[in-house]
Amino acid sequence: MPNAVELVKQAAVEAVEATKPVQYLFGKVISVSPLKIQVSAKSIYTEKMLILTRNVTDFEVDMTVSHITENRAGGSGDPAFASHNHEYKGKKKFKVHNALIVGDEVVLGRVQGGKRFVVLDRIKPIPELKGEWL
Repeated sequence: MPNAVELVKQAAVEAVEATKPVQYLFGKVISVSPLKIQVSAKSIYTEKMLILTRNVTDFEVDMTVSHITENRAGGSGDPAFASHNHEYKGKKKFKVHNALIVGDEVVLGRVQGGKRFVVLDRIKPIPELKGEWL
């Protein structure tokens, strides 16, 4: 059981830690499942220590669209299958693929007190586009 002097010392250390302002750190994603970010040779932050912003996660968003599809021919010669297009409009849900990947470099903000870190954004590399129409 700690004595009174040790308890006072510990309380003083915790009080100083709690008053530390936000500190920004840079790290590199070394694993995504489970998430691990390395900020120095000796410091690796694990998923339990990290708070992820929308900038570094997959998320869904509602979008309003108003398009007409490209003309397509049916090919049979039947008038019912003649070249045609369709309207595509309304409020639609889209998934934004923005999750961190191994190799991403990120900026983190230390939460006051120093035990948790907010992953604010990736700084590089910019994710490669892999859409169906590219």
